[in-house]
Amino acid sequence: MSDRTIPAPPEPHAKYERLIKAAQAEATIKVAIAHPCDDVSIESAVEAQRLHLIEPILVGPEARIRDIASRAGLDISALEIVPAEHSHDSAAKAVALVTAGRAEALMKGSLHTDELMAAVVSRQAGIRTARRISHCFIMDVPRHPDALIITDAAVNIAPSLDDKLDIVQNAIDLAHAMGVAEVRVAILSAMETVNAKVPSTIEAAALCKMADRGQITGALLDGPLALDNAISMEAAAIKRIASPVAGRANILVVPDLEAGNMLAKSLSFLANADAAGIVLGARVPIILTSRADSLLTRLASCAVAVMVAAARRRSAAASIV
Repeated sequence: MSDRTIPAPPEPHAKYERLIKAAQAEATIKVAIAHPCDDVSIESAVEAQRLHLIEPILVGPEARIRDIASRAGLDISALEIVPAEHSHDSAAKAVALVTAGRAEALMKGSLHTDELMAAVVSRQAGIRTARRISHCFIMDVPRHPDALIITDAAVNIAPSLDDKLDIVQNAIDLAHAMGVAEVRVAILSAMETVNAKVPSTIEAAALCKMADRGQITGALLDGPLALDNAISMEAAAIKRIASPVAGRANILVVPDLEAGNMLAKSLSFLANADAAGIVLGARVPIILTSRADSLLTRLASCAVAVMVAAARRRSAAASIV
């Protein structure tokens, strides 16, 4: 009989629980929650406040919010409510709270993502920056040792090379905010060699050269890499890819939204992964949640926003010094 022991599988949701614990060590942040007109949105706000992650500001039709909370048995008596007439008004007023300096993050309630993002990118009253706005999934994949950041699977449909520069940098900054010691970025394609007939391989090579020239900072980049070569040391070895990223990537940059959406949903529905989500590149982090998300996943999204806001505060303080 072999004396080798089979390693115990990681505890379910351990990565998210560590993330929430780390966020609890930071100061709470005020979050404007746009149109929280369902029990899921209100439950997320109440529980995130109980865990000392956020101070929620509920923005929406007050009577409707109070009725939903009462029916769900949720106590919102201590929460601030900013009245709004409808979902578009809720989005605009939530963004206005950021503009006024009253909120350090936004959170999607029961309105469509497009409604919230339209208010965010509005030329008159929005909160865009010079950075391209992009989305990151923070995936807790069972049996995978680290959280995986996948970008962009929700905002940019067919990003250009210039767009991808910002998408990559947003993800790198997120990883640092989350406390990742060594950020390793895999630029994904269908293959690991540059092929003129496959544009994503050329863009991957260009992004790696941009990192060499300091246009992208804070991480190790490699690409093009196929998915197996990015996350499996064995697959990388079989293909004889010698790289500090291959087989060990903690950020996966997909060619386009379709590929990213399929990858994230494959992990969720075939590998039982959880997918916290956040939008970066605006003046504040934007928490995107779904009714289908577990409560833990929604709390993990809040925790990520807390850590991003904390990192920005530290960066701002350092720049003053």
